Amino acid sequence: MSTLSSSLLVINPPPPTWKLHYFLTPQHLHTHQKNAKRYSFHAKKISKCHALGQGQSSESEVYQGTFGPWTIQPSDVQEVILYRSGLVTAAVSFVLASAAAFLPDGLAYSDLLKNNLDVFYTLGASGLGLSLYLIHIYVTEIKRTLQALWVLGGLGSLATYLALAQPEGKHLVDYVVEHPTAVWFVGPLFASLTGLVFKEGLCYGKLEAGFLTFIIPSVLLGHLSGLMDEGTKATLLGIWMALFVVFAGRKFTQPIKDDIGDKSVFMFKALPEEKQNELIRKLEQERT
Repeated sequence: MSTLSSSLLVINPPPPTWKLHYFLTPQHLHTHQKNAKRYSFHAKKISKCHALGQGQSSESEVYQGTFGPWTIQPSDVQEVILYRSGLVTAAVSFVLASAAAFLPDGLAYSDLLKNNLDVFYTLGASGLGLSLYLIHIYVTEIKRTLQALWVLGGLGSLATYLALAQPEGKHLVDYVVEHPTAVWFVGPLFASLTGLVFKEGLCYGKLEAGFLTFIIPSVLLGHLSGLMDEGTKATLLGIWMALFVVFAGRKFTQPIKDDIGDKSVFMFKALPEEKQNELIRKLEQERT
């Protein structure tokens, strides 16, 4: 790990593995250290980081974070690309599976989609899982909650398929469509997706993410409760498909730095508590 500041303490713990994205301000990270809240400030870019595909990201670019300077490493870029690729996989798989609901029977590509619904569902869930694994959120408890929802939804989906759908000779998606109560089993998976798009919308003010935050649970709850007619569900499903593609595609227009966040915060979290306290005292001395 590099020196956190030229005038601060030099700390060399084992290098952590950086994940992606952040959600809340660094003040929430160390509430056990009451004085630390006074030293939080917004990360300032020292040199410009261009968007992916526009010559962005070199190790020479230095950013001033809450706890010291940091740079973008090749491993950071790789994880950002994997994070975004997981979202694209989830979006494309969802659109392909959902498109079957709008296509008439008898068409070659319609039958192809309908015969592979479980494949699309599995690919989409896997892509979402990859993104949730790599997501960068300051508050660990929130990240773990989203991951737990994904695991719960994955296990529920598998159990529903093996115990209920397969004995009837149906695809999982078809079974959930025909049996609304099955939403209880697969719902947590979509709850984790809702949490992810909510975080993206909150962090970056993305309009499509804001709409998805309401549309996803609305469709599922409407189907579960039976209060939503088929026409409304189909309309919302179509909007969901379009917005999901826009949401995933626009991730590749953002600078790499956006999906890394303030790396110094995660460097700070990787330090032993004694080193954290020592660094905070140094920061306090710098500010006085």
